Amino acid sequence: MSKRYKLLGADGKFYESDTPGQFGGNSKLKIYGRLDCFSALSTIKRFPGSYEKVRVFFADEKTALAAGYRPCGNCLKAKYKQYKENEAEYKAQFGL
Repeated sequence: MSKRYKLLGADGKFYESDTPGQFGGNSKLKIYGRLDCFSALSTIKRFPGSYEKVRVFFADEKTALAAGYRPCGNCLKAKYKQYKENEAEYKAQFGL
């Protein structure tokens, strides 16, 4: 039996996947970023057991955007800047 991963879909509902997510997110702040994001990892380390409660995972960036999340300003600086300059144009790159 293979390992299953709990991912958040574009519709905001969780589903099980055989493939791990490519991006992690904070469901409270509606931010997504790289799995190795220093900000997220630092918060997990400083507040063990707390941040994990709001941590979600996405199969890809398009799904994160469709679910209403924005790029992280730390680990995805260039994407965050593009998103803030023109959210509609940024989402259009993904067909949203």
